[in-house]
Amino acid sequence: MEHILGLLRINVRRGFNLAVRDVTSSDPYVVVRMGKQKLKTRVVKKNLNPEWNDHLTLSIVDAALPIHLMVYDKDVFSLDDKMGEADINIAPYMEALRRDNLAGLPAGTIITRVQPSRENCLAEESHIVRRDDGSVSQSMILRLKNVERGEIELELEWIDVPGSRGL
Repeated sequence: MEHILGLLRINVRRGFNLAVRDVTSSDPYVVVRMGKQKLKTRVVKKNLNPEWNDHLTLSIVDAALPIHLMVYDKDVFSLDDKMGEADINIAPYMEALRRDNLAGLPAGTIITRVQPSRENCLAEESHIVRRDDGSVSQSMILRLKNVERGEIELELEWIDVPGSRGL
């Protein structure tokens, strides 16, 4: 039996400037995979700048496993079209959560700044921040790969599970 470290809630907020797959628009949704887990957002019809605000929750057993996002266009009579993909590296976020001095930080403090690089899909600098309720979140905008255009905005939030190993 694998021990979970905790839960990672991913708020898939919205997409920007997504690729056209149905003549003039697309019906996008996002699939999030980590290991054997697979979750998906709802479909937003006829929209290249969809707002999902869907909360997807993964059980984290191994923080080294990559989280893979795939964006698809929902089709009724054929296979759904791919609209790009991105990987999320949660290592900087997990590292920030392990810090000892978090409780003393004021709300809104940026704990870590993650720069875009060849190793990640970030479109711009991402911030790991202490929130008003004491939790730690990371907002990011991911540039989709293997597609002509498109970005996805999301936020990571850690949920401690009673009886889990914790960090």
